[in-house]
Amino acid sequence: GTHLLIMATFLQRLAFGGKPTLRRCFSLWTARAVGTRFFSSKPVESEKDFDDRWEKYFQRSDLDDWDLKKGWNEIYGHDLVPEPRIVTAALEASYRLHDVAMAIRMLESVKEKAGGNSEIYDYIITSVRPTLDKLGISTPEELGLDKVQQ
Repeated sequence: GTHLLIMATFLQRLAFGGKPTLRRCFSLWTARAVGTRFFSSKPVESEKDFDDRWEKYFQRSDLDDWDLKKGWNEIYGHDLVPEPRIVTAALEASYRLHDVAMAIRMLESVKEKAGGNSEIYDYIITSVRPTLDKLGISTPEELGLDKVQQ
């Protein structure tokens, strides 16, 4: 096992220097030789199931500050912009926990995940606007947080 990996690494450096495509192919061979698995045996979660799971997560009555931050951090780690219903559930959870600052950080992270696409961000804000108004939460733009401080 270990000897094979060391030998494969040595051969990779010796034979393929800095060519990324060849290195990638060789790395695949190396990983297979030492028994590394590239694919999970877990079933793939549908978008609807993902949204349902996170909406329920933030609606939990036993959710605490740590769970709120952990959940939002995990969502942020995904390559997606969360759906408005997830954002709504998270905003309501932060309000229940008296953490309005976290709600504003969530909105900032949604804007960042939108990658500068104002159409996506505006859609999210428009969709969650009733919740923001009901809870009395301002957007980062309304608070002037989108402007550079001097």
